[in-house]
Amino acid sequence: MESNFKVQVNETLEYDFNDSDSENLDIVKLSESKFHVLQNKTSYNVAIEKTDFYLKEYIISVNSNSYQVKISNQLDVLIKKMGFHKGASKKVNDIKAPMPGIILSVLVKENQQVKEGETLLILEAMKMENAITCPKDAIIKNITISVNQTVDKGQLLIELA
Repeated sequence: MESNFKVQVNETLEYDFNDSDSENLDIVKLSESKFHVLQNKTSYNVAIEKTDFYLKEYIISVNSNSYQVKISNQLDVLIKKMGFHKGASKKVNDIKAPMPGIILSVLVKENQQVKEGETLLILEAMKMENAITCPKDAIIKNITISVNQTVDKGQLLIELA
């Protein structure tokens, strides 16, 4: 079964993609975060500048122009259409590592009040910096990691109250 994706660029443009669209791209990977793309006989230099794994948001540059990109799969679109997206993440009280990596910085302190979407820490994984953001308005209850610490996927990083 073919998967469909919705890609939103700079919160204004929307594109629909499926598996065959992505398979037909002419891409050469230059490094972990840099790519060369050829489309319709036009060459593009693409770099992934910043990623937010939880929110599926990325900052990419294409030929030195920066773009904010949000990717949604079929389930994300269905959840939003049904109206469940508004309260779905509000019950999250634990921030866990989405992948193995190294903690580059912790931007909050215990007992600090934080807002939804606020960056809590930066996790480096596969030579890319990933901003881990808060899923809801909360208070930082406990921080279980420190800068330069190596973490495993699923490891508890921060507890929220």
